[in-house]
Amino acid sequence: MTMRPVYVTLEKFPYFERVDVNFKFYQGHAYEQKILSIRSLHSAFKNLYPDKSVLEISTKSEDLLGSKLSAFNLPVKIPNSDKFALLESAYQGSKVFENGEPFTDLFERPARYAKSDGRLRTSGKLIAFQFDGEKFPLEPKNFFYNWLYITALAAQKIFAEKVLNYDAFTDIAFNPQKSISTQAMAAAIFVGISRAGLLDAALKSKDDFLKIIYQGEC
Repeated sequence: MTMRPVYVTLEKFPYFERVDVNFKFYQGHAYEQKILSIRSLHSAFKNLYPDKSVLEISTKSEDLLGSKLSAFNLPVKIPNSDKFALLESAYQGSKVFENGEPFTDLFERPARYAKSDGRLRTSGKLIAFQFDGEKFPLEPKNFFYNWLYITALAAQKIFAEKVLNYDAFTDIAFNPQKSISTQAMAAAIFVGISRAGLLDAALKSKDDFLKIIYQGEC
């Protein structure tokens, strides 16, 4: 058995609840193994919360919406340009290191290439994020990633409307013991603040986002 988080949306701060679920994990990198693991996780979650609708958000999702909302597929507008980047590429290209400025050329790279770019591991300590001329601190954790994801999702009106039909989100590749940010959490927060009527207020500025989403951590 393996434990993974499911992010359940809430209509009040902090706008999500993390539920750790035990399920049978199918080892291997094949698509079929990932599908079996997702089904197992969702089945275990539904046993706990039968009234909650759950969506896997990743390239392995059986639901087209879940695949489209993956950070490897979701587009985000490149600042001062009419071009778009994949969200994962924008996230990696916004990292500021102690030995260098962001590698914004990654904005125009495929997501998998951007994530594995060697410079991200040879430029010293990560100290901040920078996007559209604004700096984002590393604390609170997930601040920049959640802001970027929710901003990108809000701009995709069809996706933004459809995701409101779900109450909980998973990301089968995300292991909280190894990583910090996940699209599943960001999607849960998006639905939470949308249902609470706070989406527009949160996206007025990064400071407004910080105050609404991270009230106790500002």
